[in-house]
Amino acid sequence: MIQLSYSTFGLTNLPFLEAIDAVARAGYAGVELSFHRDQFNPFNLGEADLDAVRARLDAARIVPACVATASHFFTPSRPHEPSLMTLDAAGRKRRIDLVKRGIRVARRLGVRLVTFGSGFLREEHVRQPQPDPGELLADSIRECLREIRDDEDITLLIEPEPGMYIETLAQGLALIRAVGSPRFALHIDICHAYCSEPDYIGALAQAAPFARYLHISDAREGRNLRIVRDDAVAGFDLDAASTLVYFPDTADYLLVDRRHPLYFGDHTPDPARRRRIDALLAQAGIDRPAGTVDYGSLYAGASPLDDEIFTYLISVPGLSFDVLERAWPIVAHLRGVRGPALFERMVANTRTGIVHFHEIPGEGTLDLAASFRALNAHGFDGFGSVELYHHVEGWQQALDDSYRHLAAIAQPA
Repeated sequence: MIQLSYSTFGLTNLPFLEAIDAVARAGYAGVELSFHRDQFNPFNLGEADLDAVRARLDAARIVPACVATASHFFTPSRPHEPSLMTLDAAGRKRRIDLVKRGIRVARRLGVRLVTFGSGFLREEHVRQPQPDPGELLADSIRECLREIRDDEDITLLIEPEPGMYIETLAQGLALIRAVGSPRFALHIDICHAYCSEPDYIGALAQAAPFARYLHISDAREGRNLRIVRDDAVAGFDLDAASTLVYFPDTADYLLVDRRHPLYFGDHTPDPARRRRIDALLAQAGIDRPAGTVDYGSLYAGASPLDDEIFTYLISVPGLSFDVLERAWPIVAHLRGVRGPALFERMVANTRTGIVHFHEIPGEGTLDLAASFRALNAHGFDGFGSVELYHHVEGWQQALDDSYRHLAAIAQPA
C-alpha cells in the first residue's frame, strides 16, 4: 500500500518546523525532509536543531518518510553539480559528504531512507571519456554506504531522473546490482517514469518489487527539443524531437524543425556556414531554407517562462552551462516570450516527450490510479511523497489539492 507523504522541497517559503505542521494538518501520514540551503541546511544544523525537528514530528504525529539530499543544494544556477561522478575528486567528495550528512540526519531523526540522484554527463565527461562515469558513480555510492553502521536500519536510494546518467528504472536496477549492497535500493518517481518509459505502467510494475520509496506528481505532453553540437550530430528524428544544433566556432544555433528552420546568430552566416546549414536541413529531410534571427535582438530578461526554461535546460546533458544558458533566449523566443509562440507546448528533453515539470496530481495526463494499481499489485509497500517544487508560491493549494486527489484513489487495505 502507498502511504501519502509530502516533501518539504515544495514548502521552502515556510520555516521548516511550520512546513512539518502544514503537511500534518493537510492529512498526510508522512513528510519528506529535504535539504535546502536556507530552510534545512545540514551544514548549519546542530543536535539541538535536529532534536527540535524530532520533537515537532512527534507532536504532529507524522512519520519522517525519507531524507532527500537535494540535487539542487550547492549552487542554484548549477543544480545537480557537483555530482557523485564529477571528474574532479574534490567535487565528488563534496557530494559524498552531503549524502553522508543525510545519513547522519536520518540516524538522529530515526528515518530509514536517504535518497539522491546520479547527476548528469556533462561536457567534461564528453571531453574525457575516461575514467568511466559509471565506475565513479558506483565507487562514490560505496563510499557513502560506509557511513551506515552495521546495527542500523538505513537504506540509501537511487532516484532515476530524465536526462541524468541514471535515467530509467532499468538503469537504476542495473546500478543497484553493480553496487551490490543490501542497503542500496530503488526510489521510483512516477513522473520521471512517465517522462522516460514508453510503457510507464509496465515499467512501474517491473520495478515495484525493488523499490522502497516513491515520488508523486503529475505531468503532461510537451514539445521535445534536443540540443547537440554540430560535430556530434548523428542524425535527426523529427517525429520524436526538433533539434537545436550548436556551432562551437561562432556560438550560433540552427533550429532543425520542419515548420520553423531558423539560424540564430550574431552575423549573417558566411558561405561555408550556409552550406553546412543546407546540408543539415537536407539530412533532416527539410526542403525549405532556414530563416535568420539576429541573436542580439532576442529578449534575454526575466519572464513567466523562466521556471520552465531553467528546468528544461538543466536536463540537457553533454554541454557546458555556458552553451545551455546562451540557448535560453532562443528557447524563450520559441515559446513566445515577446511574440507569437512557435512552440505552443512546454519544451521537453525526455524519451517520451512528456515534460519534466512537476504538476499537481490531477492536473496533468499521468494515470496515477493505474500507476498505484501497478505498484500495489507488484509488491510496493511504503511511502509516496508528493514533490511539487514548481508550486512553492501556491503551496497551500498544491498541498491540499494533491491530498484530495490522491486520497481518493482506491488502494488495498
